[in-house]
Amino acid sequence: MFSYRHAFHAGSHADVLKHFVIVQLIKYMQGKEAPFVYIDTHAGAGLYALDTGYAAKSAEYKTGIAKLWDRKDLPSSLADYIDVIKALNPNGKLRYYPGSPYCAEYLLRIEDRLRLFELHPTEVKILLENMKKCEQHRAAEGHKARGRRIMVEASDGFHALKALLPPQQRRALVVIDPSYEDKQDYQRVKQSLAEAIQRFANGMYMVWYPILQRQGSRELPKKLSQLPINNWLNVTLSINQPLPDGFGLHSSGLFIVNPPWTLEGTLKEVLPYLVQVLGNDSGAKFTIEANADVR
Repeated sequence: MFSYRHAFHAGSHADVLKHFVIVQLIKYMQGKEAPFVYIDTHAGAGLYALDTGYAAKSAEYKTGIAKLWDRKDLPSSLADYIDVIKALNPNGKLRYYPGSPYCAEYLLRIEDRLRLFELHPTEVKILLENMKKCEQHRAAEGHKARGRRIMVEASDGFHALKALLPPQQRRALVVIDPSYEDKQDYQRVKQSLAEAIQRFANGMYMVWYPILQRQGSRELPKKLSQLPINNWLNVTLSINQPLPDGFGLHSSGLFIVNPPWTLEGTLKEVLPYLVQVLGNDSGAKFTIEANADVR
């Protein structure tokens, strides 16, 4: 279960969709003065170098962030996401790509909190180092947080989530993003989300999932939509037709519980642009599905 390393996929088209939406969710949460907690059940390393190691070997960033890097016609909401990456690459050269924890840390206010979980022993060690650097940077800017602003724990995020809900802040953005390397992850995602909603129905939850040939992948969004949820939105992005051998990640999706009322409109503006810029053939497309309450 420890063979998966997210660096292989850093900056890919799937990351573009995931992190663009995370930026939108965080900005919406910050529309209220009350603090909130950002919880990431499968945080990864937090930051990736694109010119060395796994990321350079796979070069999946060329299917995603690299195609957007020098664009001058970005929709404004997509530009918000690109600005986060550009802040990590001040010389203008695309070298580093932030994972979800780093995107969150960059955007969250000093009164907000991050709770990050990662089970991979190597990944969690790197994550701890990266988040420590973030805290040092905050301190250098003169910020003084009350208590521990960032908590990183080497544990199973599915299990850890139970103890955090409902949060002390009564506001939470939860990202559930396993590797799905273990086929049981599909069932665990459903079970974890069901339990989370039962404990804290008002939370905002985002589940990322790959769109693959395997049955669990195809059925996951339908199973999630059947949970006792009043508001949900499901969005997918494909950049090409599936390969004949069935390998390769050509599509991914996000299932969002209690999405911002503004998100569907933002997606309808940005996704056609992403299909045009990231698409490789006639299989490039997007879908948006939402229940009646979201509209």
